[in-house]
Amino acid sequence: MSDQLDDVDFALAAYREDGVWTVEELVHDHLDDVTALASGLRRLPGDGGAVGMVAIDEDFFLVVRVAGPRTRVLLSDITAADEWELAASAVEFLRLPMPEDDDDQVPAGDLDLLGDLGVDPRDLGALLDDPDLYPDEVLSDVARRMGFGELFDDAVGLTSA
Repeated sequence: MSDQLDDVDFALAAYREDGVWTVEELVHDHLDDVTALASGLRRLPGDGGAVGMVAIDEDFFLVVRVAGPRTRVLLSDITAADEWELAASAVEFLRLPMPEDDDDQVPAGDLDLLGDLGVDPRDLGALLDDPDLYPDEVLSDVARRMGFGELFDDAVGLTSA
C-alpha cells in the first residue's frame, strides 16, 4: 500500500463533541485497510463515534463510520477495488464479490450510514450518480449537510482565497 499512499488526496476524520464538529487529518498508518481505518477512528472522542473520509487519486472515496463496536462503510465506486488496496479491503469488509472487468461503477455499502447526521440516503445516492462530481466535491456537499462543510473545505483546500 505504501506506494498507493502517494495517491491519497485527503484522509480526514470528523467527530462531534457537545454539538461542535472537529475535523482532523488521519495519519497514513490508518489507511492500510478498513479495519485499520476503523481502529484509528475509534481512538477519537465523539458523541456519536467518528466519520472517516478518504479520497484517492480524484477517482473514488471511502466513508467509514464507527460508533461503539459497529463499523459502517460506503465505497463510492466498487470497480476501484480492482486497482486500489483500500477499496478492495472495503469490498472484503462488506463481504461482496470482487468486481469483474465489465462491472459498472456503482457505490457499494451503506447509503444510510450518515442518515441520522443529516445526509438522506437518496440525496447521497444522487450525488454518487453524478459523473461530473469529483470525490472532494461530493464529500464537501456531504460535510455541509452534516454541519461541518467549512471545516472540511478548509482541510482539503476547497476554500477560495
